[in-house]
Amino acid sequence: MKTWMSLLLKYVMTFVAGFLTLSLINGNSVLEVLAIALAVAALSYAVGDLLILPASNNSVAAICDGLMAAIITYIISWLWPAVTVSFLSVVIFAILIAAAEYFLHIYLMASHEVAP
Repeated sequence: MKTWMSLLLKYVMTFVAGFLTLSLINGNSVLEVLAIALAVAALSYAVGDLLILPASNNSVAAICDGLMAAIITYIISWLWPAVTVSFLSVVIFAILIAAAEYFLHIYLMASHEVAP
């Protein structure tokens, strides 16, 4: 798997988690969830996969990815008035992201085709 495919996989799983929480619980549009997923996936890759994962272990990186997802979502909701989030949806979103990232990290560490 090439690096761009792993990024696409990260984006898709972030969108699915966002759709399940931010759209179904809070009623945000698919476009808003797509934008949030793009921001979360990009920053999660840059910070979580490239900085935190190599310096620590999978559990720490996954938890950091979940926390980053929650923080990024709250910041976007402050900057974009059309986006509404509740505490419950952000907590569930962060848990889903952390769980998905945990298994994605296992796969990425086992795959030698993904560039660091």
